[in-house]
Amino acid sequence: MKILLPDALLTGTSLLRHHGIVFDKTILEVAPNEVLRERYGSKCQELGEGSVIMPGLINPHVHLEFSANRSTLTYGGFMPWLNSVIASRDELINECDDTCIQKEIEEMLSHGITAFGAVSSYGYDLNAAAACPQKVVFFNELIGSDPAMADALYANFQERLFASQTVKREGFHPSIAIHSPYSVHRVLIQKALKYAQEHELRVTAHFMESLSEREWLDENGGDFKPFFVNFLKQHHAANTPAEFLSYFKNVPTLFTHVIHASNDELTQLQEGKHTIIHCPISNRLLGNGALDLERLQANTIRWVVGTDGLSSNYTLDLFEEMKIALFMHHSQELIALAQKLWQSVTADAAEALKLNCGKIVPSYDADIVIAQVDYPISDQLPLHLLLRPPLIESVYIYGEKVKG
Repeated sequence: MKILLPDALLTGTSLLRHHGIVFDKTILEVAPNEVLRERYGSKCQELGEGSVIMPGLINPHVHLEFSANRSTLTYGGFMPWLNSVIASRDELINECDDTCIQKEIEEMLSHGITAFGAVSSYGYDLNAAAACPQKVVFFNELIGSDPAMADALYANFQERLFASQTVKREGFHPSIAIHSPYSVHRVLIQKALKYAQEHELRVTAHFMESLSEREWLDENGGDFKPFFVNFLKQHHAANTPAEFLSYFKNVPTLFTHVIHASNDELTQLQEGKHTIIHCPISNRLLGNGALDLERLQANTIRWVVGTDGLSSNYTLDLFEEMKIALFMHHSQELIALAQKLWQSVTADAAEALKLNCGKIVPSYDADIVIAQVDYPISDQLPLHLLLRPPLIESVYIYGEKVKG
């Protein structure tokens, strides 16, 4: 059992001054420091002035297999980026082995990320994800819109999914990703979601990331048409947006991006109790615009923040991602948005991924970050942590120190 007494404690939803925690594998108690000193005496560890305890951060959406990218891919527009991915895919994949992926996982840990959702296209990140200290929701991705190839594509997906299901360690959760409405045939989607329901697997998907996707799904035209005609000999979209969302009606899902969703589609997302993953840096680099948070709030749709992968980002640091979001959404009230951003990478992300963490309250897993700031702590700490990221001194997962 450990008793830590910090200067400030972020529970996940509120800030407490001069409160400490008692934990082993889970949080046992949160109480004022003076109460814990009186009860436990010399067993208490005093963390000192400027010390902050917060829940471990959760990155719900990352593509680790493209972690070799630095300046290979083309930014500024979705189609130029996609074409560059296709042209450089083999090169980037071959350049990122287990060591490369492990390095980025360790980098996330150094930024206080104690859990992440890995969207795996090929299964090349499985070994590193299985061996890392963090909790991992391992989303095996299903892709393929050609009905003639459906059986082969599903067999490949199954092989990767079954391989992830052989991993038996606490905190590792084999799961399913449906790539997008334009890239997966309805038969494959329905088959995979049926399996997910039967085995209670978590599900994620990309949806309405770009205007190119919007035009292709609505009109079978736009910038995507040459891509599908030339590469796949397809002249019509694999799904309509409404059809695609209808398949997830009884499967609460994390939908990534959702920048160009219609009002009717937002209603479907709300009715399905789905969650939206917001990746502001990726959205900016690919020229896709900004997620309209006001529309999500008006429709009472939960949103969380993720980094996406290094194919469309320069970092897997959620502090940086939150800071960019803070300035991107300039119409939102500053302090309220800072607090919501913190909730989006802790309590809300944990709930969306069905993880027992993200809050420092009794009975939750002791996934904890201990940090130090070099400025006076005030009620605006959630804002200042984004403006001046703290020094992360140690990280605990399931109550065991994994860093520091």
